[in-house]
Amino acid sequence: MKRRTFLQRSSLAGLPLLVNGIGLTAVTKSRLFSLINGDSDRVLVLIQLNGGNDELNTLIPLDQYDNLAVVRSNVLIPDSQILKISDTAGLHPSMTGMRQLYDAGKLHLTQSVGYPNQNRSHFRSSDIWSTGSAADEVLTTGWMGRYFNADHPNFPDGYPNGDCPDPFALTIGNTTSETCQGPAANFSLAVDDPFNLSPLSESVVGQLPNNCYGDEMRYLVETIKQTNAYSDVISQAANKGANLSTKYEDGNRLAQQLKTIALLVSGGLRTKVYVANLGGFDTHAAQVTTDDPSQGTHALLLELLSSAVEAFQDDLQLLGIDKRVIGMTFSEFGRRIRSNDSLGTDHGTAAPLIVFGSCVNPGILGTNPEVSRDVDVQEGVPMQYDFRSVYGSILTDWFDVDESAVRDLLYQDFQRLPILEPCESTTSQNNWVRDSLEAFVYPNPTSSQSTVQFVSQGGRVSLDLFDALGNQISNLYSGYRAFGEHQVQIELHGKPAGVYYLRLQEGARQRTLRLVKH
Repeated sequence: MKRRTFLQRSSLAGLPLLVNGIGLTAVTKSRLFSLINGDSDRVLVLIQLNGGNDELNTLIPLDQYDNLAVVRSNVLIPDSQILKISDTAGLHPSMTGMRQLYDAGKLHLTQSVGYPNQNRSHFRSSDIWSTGSAADEVLTTGWMGRYFNADHPNFPDGYPNGDCPDPFALTIGNTTSETCQGPAANFSLAVDDPFNLSPLSESVVGQLPNNCYGDEMRYLVETIKQTNAYSDVISQAANKGANLSTKYEDGNRLAQQLKTIALLVSGGLRTKVYVANLGGFDTHAAQVTTDDPSQGTHALLLELLSSAVEAFQDDLQLLGIDKRVIGMTFSEFGRRIRSNDSLGTDHGTAAPLIVFGSCVNPGILGTNPEVSRDVDVQEGVPMQYDFRSVYGSILTDWFDVDESAVRDLLYQDFQRLPILEPCESTTSQNNWVRDSLEAFVYPNPTSSQSTVQFVSQGGRVSLDLFDALGNQISNLYSGYRAFGEHQVQIELHGKPAGVYYLRLQEGARQRTLRLVKH
């Protein structure tokens, strides 16, 4: 019997397996990649926004405001309160902390991140984002877990050791993150309080039978020894570390998680991946208040996120470790374009993804989604960027992973996106000009045929057709085009009337176009 199966069938299966602040499931047998405890001192912090964040009230497309006022008038932020960060985009008024980071050149926003064939179930979509799978693919390993699994095949035997004394990943809280799930178990430890990690009893259990039960019991005994060893390292780092920022708020649960991370990094813990969580984004109702759309559940959540990240970044800079750490948010999906009658929004498609730190390429990547006044009640913000390309770009540009390895790890159509830049060239000026793909479609609306016209820089071009729910219907074109202006004919004969989206991609550039068939 495999250890994972043993644990699932045992009486421990229904428990969080948290002992003295550390999750025991975190140290079950698996393999790890040499990035962890390797020569690099770079750290990645993942912040999961559980529930599905609303793009259109987080990063507000100002050039679509008049139409937004028609289709979501009861939740739309008043124009006078939007924190404008460009001529065409603004942040929710609760995001003053992130506005400060944006102005300082330490905030990157990728618009409309999702995946083809969007699943609107919380459980399944969270699983897709955690595993880095396609919508029609079921994986049992997390995207970071598979990355870790590429090396250290003998783990946990002989770990921790002189070369690898520290935990490989930490989830701040009571349960480990599925992003770090490996073939046999999770690679992250769940740590709630680094100052309260009492040692576990290592009593001698006597001679064990030479069978599967004995093998598993021996393994659990070794697991307890390893848990104690990791506890010592974590506690030592917590006692050596410090927090210098005065911006952390006691009542902000995310801020306290990030405060713990800054403490451990400053204390010398060599863990490379940390995971934090902020829940409550499933805003079907009371997303806003009746008398003020700038207030309500979503405003509170964005304020918690924004102020926590601002305090964390302030702490990193005061500690002198800000060029070692970047952070990234993710959420299982966005919300629909049209609001509902309960002052809320329902499950949708794409959502913005935020990367912060002193080593980001500051600014906004992507173009504003097109909003129509006749938008269907089921229609979500269409995907511009595949989330696996964001993951892959972080691996490539932060952890120096070869693109070929990223394609094998995530997917073959990986786009390397300009999310990060060398720390030494980061400035306070948002002078990064977005290099979007120039394209338009005509006639639109159409009864059967249309033409997409675009300007190519020379390279492989792909054109895909999606429906209003985010389902990929077909690939309309795939091939190489020379530098210059090109056209691709679109045949919609036989397809039902309705709203479609065309996603045109060339290298790291793409454009999503709305097309209506009568």
